[in-house]
Amino acid sequence: MSETTFVPGPETARAYRNALGAYGTGVCVVTTQTPRGPIAITVNSFTSVSMAPPLVLWCPGKDSLRYDSFVEAEYFAIHVMGEDQLELAQHFARVGEDFSAVSWQPNREGAPALEQALARFDCRRHACHDAGDHSIVIGEVLQVAAHSGKGLLFKRGQYGGFLEQS
Repeated sequence: MSETTFVPGPETARAYRNALGAYGTGVCVVTTQTPRGPIAITVNSFTSVSMAPPLVLWCPGKDSLRYDSFVEAEYFAIHVMGEDQLELAQHFARVGEDFSAVSWQPNREGAPALEQALARFDCRRHACHDAGDHSIVIGEVLQVAAHSGKGLLFKRGQYGGFLEQS
């Protein structure tokens, strides 16, 4: 195995992205309600921040046409996708306002709650921080819904599942 060493910058952006892609992540769909209707975005930047109080974070890109809707949202829901929800994740990666083929209902705060996610975290915006070409949105978790199943993963530009070992 050969090693490549470089300084991150404009000339090495692809190599930097490839190195980051070595770390597999889960896939989530974040939803909120806007004056125009429901909106969603697929992300892989989601993590727990604190157990007490219960805080999570995710990071929308500033170049997204959906960016303003999410950083301004008081309430949002983060849905952890199951390995059988690739099509749904890809749909919301491309189109944020088309909920016509999706089964959902508003949660207590009015954010769209998608059916059958492995886990759903209903959140109130706790903080939003500038982070280069993204923002860090921290949500206080108000309620959780969870189902059993295997998660959808993203690594090196590909979607997949988790190989269980006995």
